[in-house]
Amino acid sequence: MSNKQAYQQKVQAQLDEWSAEIDKLRAKADKADADAQIALNREIDDLRDKKNQAREKLDELSDASEGAWEDLKTGIESASNQLGQALRSAQSRFN
Repeated sequence: MSNKQAYQQKVQAQLDEWSAEIDKLRAKADKADADAQIALNREIDDLRDKKNQAREKLDELSDASEGAWEDLKTGIESASNQLGQALRSAQSRFN
C-alpha cells in the first residue's frame, strides 16, 4: 500500500467517525426543546458543510497523481482540523 493510499484510508476513517458523531448530535437535536433544536440544527448544518469541504479535498487527493498528492495534504489537514474543532465545540455546548 502506498503512502497516499494509507493516508486516504486514515482520513476516510476519521471522516466516517465524525459523520457518526454528527448523526448523534442530530438525534440529540430531535429530542431537544425548540430553542435548543434551532441552535443545534445550525451547528449541525455548519458541521455538515465542513465535512463536505473535507470530503471534497479527499476526492481531490484521490484524483491526484502519486507525486502531487503531498501538495494537497495541507488543505486536507486544514479542512479536517476545522471539522474536528467544530465538532468538539458543538459537543461541549450540547452535552
